Amino acid sequence: MLHIKNLHKSYGAFEVLRGLEMNVNTGDIYGFLGKNGCGKTTTMNIVSNIIPKDSGEINFGKENCKIGYLPETPSMFTYMNGYEYLDYIASCCSYKDDKKKRIDEVINIVGMAEGGKRRIKGYSRGMNQRLGIAAAIFDHPDLLILDEPTSALDPQGRAEVMSIIKNLADMGTTIILCTHILSDVERTANRIGIVRDGRMAVEGTIAEIKGQYDKVGKKIVMGIFGDPSAAIQPVSTLTGGNFYFDRQRAVFEIPIASDINEQETAHRLFDLLNSAGLTVSLFVIENKTLEQIYMETIG
Repeated sequence: MLHIKNLHKSYGAFEVLRGLEMNVNTGDIYGFLGKNGCGKTTTMNIVSNIIPKDSGEINFGKENCKIGYLPETPSMFTYMNGYEYLDYIASCCSYKDDKKKRIDEVINIVGMAEGGKRRIKGYSRGMNQRLGIAAAIFDHPDLLILDEPTSALDPQGRAEVMSIIKNLADMGTTIILCTHILSDVERTANRIGIVRDGRMAVEGTIAEIKGQYDKVGKKIVMGIFGDPSAAIQPVSTLTGGNFYFDRQRAVFEIPIASDINEQETAHRLFDLLNSAGLTVSLFVIENKTLEQIYMETIG
């Protein structure tokens, strides 16, 4: 769907994009991540043909690829109501099919059938975002770009917008989701890219990326019935003292080195604790979270 190679963009002497590589497949919900100033919005503006690139290749895999774009803060004519605004959008994109039918379709997709009758000046942030999504999908885009669509929304508003995004993906829409809310990405995206200093630092499916980081950073989290301090000696024996006892939570955290068999370690640990007459109340092998991976990647 979208393949970017060696993309460069500077503003004066400041180089924002420094050879960005990016690949979005048809049907993806692609979580586009990175801290402020890393080049995400610049990339999306170039892809949407809002600003020119300095150099690099952008290939959509087809001619005349339609792009729907929702900026972080969409500008709307607040004296209009939602239906009037979408009628204006239909004129802007020279919509050739049944305009009224399409307005009804998109306004129902985003759950604004009633809200669309009100003036935009009275809309909440969530209603603005939903109407913005309706405008972005109006002309059946091949690629939908959403820049911080849940920014500054309350939990209910976030849930509503993310539900719309998931439904659009289920309908076959290819989506690039730019956001800082990693829980939203983890719930909805199938592939992610993390940008650092104008370059793609990590890209792939969430499972692939977690698999790469699972080689380091795994740990056993374990609780004991009764007095957990009684397990300190057996755990120390097995780990050579390489563990952490969280007294407040009353759990042990035992790091697992990349060259250690985690199942074998778990069996040996259970055997030692059983021999000491101790019973395990909690036993989890934890992998790195997406948030941990993100924070390590962006530095």
